[in-house]
Amino acid sequence: MTQGLASEKLGSHREADAIASYDYAEATSRNIGWVTSDEQNLLRFKRVAIAGMGGVGGAHLTTLARLGIGHFHVADFDVFELANFNRQRGAVISKVGQPKVDVMADRALDINPDLGIVRFPNGVTPDNLDEFLEGVDLYVDSLDFFAVDARRMVFAACAQRGIPAITAAPLGLGTATLIFMPGKMTFEQYFRLEGQPMSEQLLRFLVGLAPRALHAKYLVDPTTLDLQERKGPSTVMACEMSAGITGVQALKILLDRGPIIAAPSGMHYDAFRNKVVRTWRPGGNANPIQRAIISLARRKLGSRLDQAASTDDATIHVISTAAPAIQQVMDMARWAPSGDNVQNWQFEVVDKQGLVIHGHDTRDHCVYDLQGRASQLAVGALIENVAIAATRFGWKTNVEPRPNADDRQLTYDVRFESDPDVVEHSLIEQMPRRCTNRRPFETSPLTSVERIQLEEAVGPGYRVVWLASPTERFAMAKLLFRSAHIRLTTREAYDVHRQVIEWRAQYSNDRIPDQAVGLDAMTTRLMQWAMASWGRVRFLNTCLAGTIAPRLQLDFLPGMRCGAHFLIVANDLPLAAHDYVTGGRALQRFWLTASALGLQFQPEMTPLVFDSYARQGIEFTKNRRGIRTAGRISRRLEAMFGRDTVPRAVFLGRIGHGKAPTARSLRKPLTQLMTTSPTG
Repeated sequence: MTQGLASEKLGSHREADAIASYDYAEATSRNIGWVTSDEQNLLRFKRVAIAGMGGVGGAHLTTLARLGIGHFHVADFDVFELANFNRQRGAVISKVGQPKVDVMADRALDINPDLGIVRFPNGVTPDNLDEFLEGVDLYVDSLDFFAVDARRMVFAACAQRGIPAITAAPLGLGTATLIFMPGKMTFEQYFRLEGQPMSEQLLRFLVGLAPRALHAKYLVDPTTLDLQERKGPSTVMACEMSAGITGVQALKILLDRGPIIAAPSGMHYDAFRNKVVRTWRPGGNANPIQRAIISLARRKLGSRLDQAASTDDATIHVISTAAPAIQQVMDMARWAPSGDNVQNWQFEVVDKQGLVIHGHDTRDHCVYDLQGRASQLAVGALIENVAIAATRFGWKTNVEPRPNADDRQLTYDVRFESDPDVVEHSLIEQMPRRCTNRRPFETSPLTSVERIQLEEAVGPGYRVVWLASPTERFAMAKLLFRSAHIRLTTREAYDVHRQVIEWRAQYSNDRIPDQAVGLDAMTTRLMQWAMASWGRVRFLNTCLAGTIAPRLQLDFLPGMRCGAHFLIVANDLPLAAHDYVTGGRALQRFWLTASALGLQFQPEMTPLVFDSYARQGIEFTKNRRGIRTAGRISRRLEAMFGRDTVPRAVFLGRIGHGKAPTARSLRKPLTQLMTTSPTG
């Protein structure tokens, strides 16, 4: 104890000596050469305001402190957490839970103990704005992307006071920089946000920052971009580049040295693509070119920005009062598959250790959801995701169905129990990565090890039947080609397709983006034209043999180009809704295992659906040819798999090695999948 106290005192003496011996000229001497001694001394008396002490803000502060800036106003109301560790300078284990503004101010004082630094622990508000900008020579914007109101307020105040302002956004693996100088184009004149709804303001700010969007082409996992939850991927490299470029521009502005590229011009440097571009948008977002870019971006991101801009207070309350662990379980579980990405379920939080899953089916308006079977599979997959996600927190999951005479509304009570024997499931990271790939795969067969792992994944009570030889794949390709004729020529199927495809989209939160359908660009545009009305579809099918191209591209060629087709079969004949929910859990384990093995995957459920209609004598369409074709499909399935096997089947699909899809369905944000009502 005595030795510890002595060491602590010795450390304190050394600290005091270091502070006493601090010399500004010596500390900044290596800057001299790129700046003169007089310029360096001038920087010592400059004052910079920085709003935001996170990824870029913390980097800005320490960079400018090392440059020799002598005075700062810094603002932030947040604290450090683990999610900040990948990019924020102040994010270390010893500072978790501590205010960012204090941590970073102390770090800047460690660089220069003589700093004059004023902290604004409540962020920038209308009440402290005057004080925040008092005597400031330069403002550096580091606010969160979604802090539109605060950002507009500060930039407007800077324009009124004649204060230069810089925003350098970390984008992907690069940075886009805009500078607003006194007497030139202002922030509002460039972005044109006044009077616009919040979703439009977010869109205009995003597009205005980086009109060329150099970063957009290499986002490998779009599932990580969740506008509703206000989170997305970020890198320390982009933050550091932003700080470096801002430091250079700050030096030029504060020393009045060198040309400044000010709005409506900007710079975008992307290290990953080895590109730097200078953008010029006279009129800012009112520029015709910029308006066209905004229009295109609105098609891709409009619905997601609408969701991000509007949040239901009751839902926010439910999520905010849910335990962080149970919230994370739901957020991971929502990546469960569902037919046409309809996400036919909601969460209801009961307490810190329990929730309710409310499922509903789509049989009334979806021809593919015979007796709600597809929806029941989706609920089962969701339950399996919940159970897998819960293992991250050492929880064992107990799931009980509520007795319900009407299986259209499935309700499951889920309880979590701490169990020291529970270890994190190996498939947990695959939940957001698992997706459907409708493109052709490689024809190389699955290895015996891959087959064994997949067969074991379905668990007791199920088995997997494979069709893998060229002859078997050809037979399945012909069957799919025939089944597709029903999909493309019946009005009932058309009504479904018209609702579930999102046109000119790479990603979709609640539908299937057209780029993920599997057609080439020309056929996709033709299909979009035809899908505008049933009359056009009939004309295309009747006069132009319109089903041939999509059936070849979507069914026959993919049917041939795969490692194998598979059928998941229950040992006991599934009869009730819960039987298919259980089948959905087996399916999800199979699918997640395929993802973990790096295999591509596509459901092929329509032959099973039409077989069920035929076996039960249900006239699912007014198209008589479609009904006859369903009968032929049923007989062909029995010939391929056996009369006793087909009724026990719960899922049909194809699998194989190949390239991952570049377009896919995403999921609604958690806030849209919550309910405060016990009825769901």
